[in-house]
Amino acid sequence: MAKKKQIKVTLTRSPFGYKPRHRECVRGLGLKRMHQTVTLEDTPSVRGMINKIDYMVRVEEA
Repeated sequence: MAKKKQIKVTLTRSPFGYKPRHRECVRGLGLKRMHQTVTLEDTPSVRGMINKIDYMVRVEEA
């Protein structure tokens, strides 16, 4: 069974003061506070949310 690809996403900027849709993407990725890191499965939907808020997050291969 193939291992699914994982990525680590870290919130580097506060979502306050940005568009509500961008804040929703931050919450949708499971990020709640600054400098928090979550490990997510690398799917097209997750990549789409990351691309929308790429100025707020840092992405690394897990």
